[in-house]
Amino acid sequence: MENILFQAEDWYTAGMATNIVHLNWDTETQFVLRDSENYQVVMKPKGVKASDLLSLALIGCSSHDVVEILQKQRADLRELRVTAESVQDDDPPWRFRKIHVRFQAVGKGLDVEKVRRAIALSEEKYCSVFVTLRDAVEITNEVEVVEG
Repeated sequence: MENILFQAEDWYTAGMATNIVHLNWDTETQFVLRDSENYQVVMKPKGVKASDLLSLALIGCSSHDVVEILQKQRADLRELRVTAESVQDDDPPWRFRKIHVRFQAVGKGLDVEKVRRAIALSEEKYCSVFVTLRDAVEITNEVEVVEG
């Protein structure tokens, strides 16, 4: 079997960010993923389901943006709870058809419209995962603000 090795330079385009992630499989640890900063995630059979990583990436990316936007607006956000419900085909390759994201913002005197605007800014401007997926998967959201 021929070994083909691509160097990072083969994929580099001027003016674009380049990240390298890694996966190691062995009989003991199974599938271990490492991100560009060397944080590890264990994938099934002893960890996260691979297809769940897509929804996790989406809510992680957008939630980070929403928190930063609301903090810059000096909103008294105390907690953000986010869930994603995905719909996939029943047969291989189990294509994603829809992801519905539920945001629950907990804080003092939060304005639901400001939370909605923060989500929209994330989707339109900041979240690379959302921007990448939006043409391939229907993504919807809903927002709840809880006083606390």
